[in-house]
Amino acid sequence: MKKELSKKQQDELLKIVKARFEKNSDRHKGFEWAKVLAKLEANSEKLWSLNEMETTGGEPDVIGYDKKTGEYIFYDCSAESPQGRRSFCYDREALLSRKENKPKNNVIDMAAAMGIELLTEEQYRALQQVGKFDTKTSSWIKTPSGIRKLGGAVFCDRRYDTVFLYHNGAESYYAARGFRGSLRV
Repeated sequence: MKKELSKKQQDELLKIVKARFEKNSDRHKGFEWAKVLAKLEANSEKLWSLNEMETTGGEPDVIGYDKKTGEYIFYDCSAESPQGRRSFCYDREALLSRKENKPKNNVIDMAAAMGIELLTEEQYRALQQVGKFDTKTSSWIKTPSGIRKLGGAVFCDRRYDTVFLYHNGAESYYAARGFRGSLRV
């Protein structure tokens, strides 16, 4: 599959992302849209991934900048876990282990297909510093291998103005649980 957007799709996406960038300047103080735009326009595959984040309800926005690599970092900033990425179990192994009522997909494979990384606990907590996210939903996060080897997976949410980390069987899935991702451009 070709991971490239048409000129019209690019223009539409960039208009949406620019408006979000300008509306939420508190998430990226001191950053200039022109520099972010130049990075995006120079990398069509990353632009395609950003579009995947957008079309699945992630509302991606710039959250940081990596001085070592010169990359801008986008996170899904939708108020609740992205609508188009809910009701998935954690990974392929968990999906294959289900005997019945299998979800349509799993988090790890979908993130990889989109070209994004699943947020870690540290990244999820950092996101919560720039807003209040997942107050009604929850989001799977990257699970430490030791927990996954034992059949578990972890997710986070925000309740009572506090970020909580929980566990579940990796094969579980819920209508109110999705996943958030990050993209470096």
